[in-house]
Amino acid sequence: MRFFNTAGPVRGEDHYCLPPLTRFNLAEILTLIDQKKYFVLHAPRQTGKTSTLLALMDYLNHEDTYRCLYVNVEMGQAAREDIREGLRAILSQMASMEQVYLNDRFLTGIWKDVLEKSGPNAALNEVLRLWAKASPKPLVLLIDEIDSLVGDTLISVLRQLRAGYPQRPALFPQSIVLCGVRDVRDYRIHSDREKAIITGGNAFNIKAKSLRMGNFTQAEVETLYNQHTEETGQPFEPGTMDLVWDLTGGQPWLVNALAYETCFEMKKGRERSKPITSEMVIEAKENLIIKRETHLDQLVNKLKEDRVRSVIEPILAGGEMPDQLPEDDVQYVEDLGLISTKGQLRIANRIYQEVIPRELTYTTQLTISQEPSWYIRPEDGRLDVDKLLAAFQQFFRQHSEHWIERFDYKEAGPQLLLQAFLQRIVNSGGRIEREYGLGRLRTDLLLVWPYPGGVQQVVIELKLVYSSISYTIKKGLEQTWEYADRCGTDEAHLVIFDRDKNKTWDEKIFSRQETYQGKQIKIWGM
Repeated sequence: MRFFNTAGPVRGEDHYCLPPLTRFNLAEILTLIDQKKYFVLHAPRQTGKTSTLLALMDYLNHEDTYRCLYVNVEMGQAAREDIREGLRAILSQMASMEQVYLNDRFLTGIWKDVLEKSGPNAALNEVLRLWAKASPKPLVLLIDEIDSLVGDTLISVLRQLRAGYPQRPALFPQSIVLCGVRDVRDYRIHSDREKAIITGGNAFNIKAKSLRMGNFTQAEVETLYNQHTEETGQPFEPGTMDLVWDLTGGQPWLVNALAYETCFEMKKGRERSKPITSEMVIEAKENLIIKRETHLDQLVNKLKEDRVRSVIEPILAGGEMPDQLPEDDVQYVEDLGLISTKGQLRIANRIYQEVIPRELTYTTQLTISQEPSWYIRPEDGRLDVDKLLAAFQQFFRQHSEHWIERFDYKEAGPQLLLQAFLQRIVNSGGRIEREYGLGRLRTDLLLVWPYPGGVQQVVIELKLVYSSISYTIKKGLEQTWEYADRCGTDEAHLVIFDRDKNKTWDEKIFSRQETYQGKQIKIWGM
């Protein structure tokens, strides 16, 4: 039985998959190769880059106009600034790939001698020159994970490729494709030798074009999932694929991981006679987050970088639009796949939107001494949200400065601390859905808590005081009502954080009940 792939290149005989060459504009790629162009193909991690490059290599070799070779240069990363060791790893890998994919040993026979005679800063150039000269057809080289190389090793590789460019196609590859997470212009190369930051654009200014692989479309998600139905007979209930699209935004790893978790890991999903439901997909999503799968863990690790924090922090804070965000930083975070710049600047999808605040507060959740049982009503199993928010209000008064100081994302500290507090409680059986973004001036939380008599849904709106407390309350009541109305719940709370250091805690701390358009909303000042 085939299955949904979450690790490594796709194989049609093993995995449900889309034809890799449909993931980009093949005609455009072939035109660039025919025109002897060197170009960049980039996309976030685990979106199908390697599968696509391997398929392109097979296509070109089958067409028989070119000799095409794929090589992954990630092995050179361990050498870091040691150019000789880096080039040794890269040339050795090229020779191995030539044997595997082209059934040829030309590179195996020359690369060691060339490295010895020419030195590391000329060896790649010379190997490619000799290879192109001996090849009966123009060469096309597909270099994967180029941005995994570090410092002087990366500089040397890019400059050797640039030096050979004028000799193509007779004495150098006709076309070279550099593939990685980032565009070449964003390779910030810290060189110990040159004591400066050199951009990849300077070291590889022969690039003709940068192409970006996108996510799956909604139709492609449905095509992929329907392959499972066709092979097993197990259907997806109406609305389930819409939910998958809503959660993932078409991010390929998330699409496959959700389906694999639902259809192959969860016991009820393995019963092929029963359909896949939206409730099962939501459970699978929670499982992925709790497992801290490698893909999600890698993304979260990027949150520690200053360039990423400068973009993500104001989004998490849900405050006013900053006067200016560094354009290079925005592009970098988009290249990582963390944000989308289509329309409003926002987190790329709903799963990342949940993962980011949960991971940023993971250790905080573990160390907050609160027990879920304190807030579960014994008579019906529902959460006592008034008691919960009153406890947080007291906790915030006593400990907020200490806890927020621990966060790297201090501007979003109050919102993150409340979410950590709530997450600590709902981890025992519920979940929190989040909506936030630049310029929204609020963070919307929907607390979902199953209990013996049904499912409790509670809207909690978070706002910072910007102009005045009265205006913030007025606007907050309207926004809380709108969100509660959209979610279809009558249980609604408005939490207002006042960060004015000139006010006392007695001035900031309050709670009161308000009615807005017939709906009861409790306001909590902090």
